Amino acid sequence: MAKIAIFVLNPFQENTYIIYDETKECIIVDAGCYTKDEQKAIVSFIEKNNLTLKLIVCTHGHVDHILGNAFIKSKYKVDIAACPEDSQLIQSASTHAIMYGFTIDDVPPIDINLNHGDIVQFGDTTLRVIHTPGHSQGGICLLSEEDNFLLSGDTLFQGSIGRTDLPGGNYDQLIESIESQLLTLNSNTKVYPGHGDPTSIGWEKENNPFLTKH
Repeated sequence: MAKIAIFVLNPFQENTYIIYDETKECIIVDAGCYTKDEQKAIVSFIEKNNLTLKLIVCTHGHVDHILGNAFIKSKYKVDIAACPEDSQLIQSASTHAIMYGFTIDDVPPIDINLNHGDIVQFGDTTLRVIHTPGHSQGGICLLSEEDNFLLSGDTLFQGSIGRTDLPGGNYDQLIESIESQLLTLNSNTKVYPGHGDPTSIGWEKENNPFLTKH
């Protein structure tokens, strides 16, 4: 059974997730660690739990979700996996960082392309990639059908949805992605978003003001 560790990092209060199971293999989803202390927190958790990091996965390419990619990739010699439609967005992260008061000297490119329906496998854990464009064109979610949870990136939040006024954003496309790809999931599916507290598909169907017609 997969376990999820949550780290709230950088000034954007971005959720970085370490997913691991009884095999001690793990992945990092959205490495947002920026400061030395944030980097230390990630490393300490991995070392304390004797984990073996296998992969960095980006739910999308906005800068607050990839601030730690260079550090993690360099330290653990692992690949970065993301949807290729956000490749240019990732490569322009240095420019976007300056706009928000950050400095990124090294922005590693995508090593492994993730497309809709692809599988991310580590240890005994399997996550299915769901392409959900709208917040960005390469936005993806990761679904564990066995353990009944979804990593939703910035597609779906508790009581809200991702912004669509950033590069690659499209409101109608985002709503379509949520309605066709996420609201069709089991209502008991727990949702771990890119910012804020966990929620569930069922709760969002009933309470999310952007999705109230459902």
